[in-house]
Amino acid sequence: MDAPAERPGLVASLRRILSAWAVRLSLAVLVAIVLIAILAPWLGTVDPVQLAPAQRLKGISPEHWLGTDSFGRDVYSRIAYGARVSLVVGVGTVIVSVLFGLLFGVLAGYFRWLDMIVMRIMDGLMAIPGILLAIALVAVSGATLTTVLVAIAIPEIPRVVRMVRSVILGVRNEPYVEAAICLGTPLPAMVWNHMLPSTLAPLLVQGTYIFASAILTEAILSFLGAGIPPETPSWGNMMADGRVYFLLKPELILYPGLMVSLTVLSVNLLGDALRDGLDPRMAKRL
Repeated sequence: MDAPAERPGLVASLRRILSAWAVRLSLAVLVAIVLIAILAPWLGTVDPVQLAPAQRLKGISPEHWLGTDSFGRDVYSRIAYGARVSLVVGVGTVIVSVLFGLLFGVLAGYFRWLDMIVMRIMDGLMAIPGILLAIALVAVSGATLTTVLVAIAIPEIPRVVRMVRSVILGVRNEPYVEAAICLGTPLPAMVWNHMLPSTLAPLLVQGTYIFASAILTEAILSFLGAGIPPETPSWGNMMADGRVYFLLKPELILYPGLMVSLTVLSVNLLGDALRDGLDPRMAKRL
C-alpha cells in the first residue's frame, strides 16, 4: 500500500508564513480590531446610541474624539461597537458556510448518486447574485443580526461545497483510502481520519476570503438600508447615515470606511499568505 504523499508540516508552514512582514502587519491590525471590539465598553467614551441633538455634527473634542454624527452620537464609540458587529458577522458566516459546505461537499464527493443532486442545487444558488439573495432574505425575514448573518452565509455555501467536493474526489481514489474501505473502516472514521485532513489547508484559505467578503457584504447591505437595524452601531450604518452630509462632513464616511478597508485588506493579505504557504507548489517559491 502506497503511503500518502508527504507534505510539509503545518507548524513549519505557519512559521514560514509568519516570517513575512506583510503577514505580521496584517495580524497586528486584526488583533487591534479584535481588541477594540472586545474592549468597546471600556474604550468607548460615550454611549454609542445616545442621542444628543444639541451636539450634532460637532468636530473633534476631548469628549468626542472623532466628533459626532447627525444625531449627536459619538463617532468614536460607534466605530468601536461597530467592530463587534463586523467580527460577529464575519466569524458567524465562516462557521455556517464551512459547516454546511463540509457536510454537502463530503456527501457529493463520496456518494456518486448524491453528486448530481447536490451540485445542481449548488449551481442554482450560485446563479443568484449573493447581494440580491441576501436582500430578499432580509426583506422576508426582517432585519436582525441573525437574519443578516444567514443571508450572507447562504451564497458562500456553494463555493465551499465545490471546493470540498473536488478535494474529496481526488482523495477517495487514493490507495490508503481504498485500503481503509477494504478493511471495513466505518464511514465516519474514514472521513474524519483520511479525508477531512486534506481539506484543512483549502478551508483555512477559503475561510479568510469568506470572512472578508462577509464584512464587506454586511457593510453594503447596511449602506443600502437592508442590513443591520439603523439603531445598531455598525460600520455600514455609519456610512449610510453619513452619506447625506458627505460634502459637509466627509469624515462620517471616511472613518468607518477606513475600518472596513483595513479589516478586509488585512484578512485578504493573510489569506494570500496562507494560500502560498500551505500549497507545497507555492511554498517552494517562498
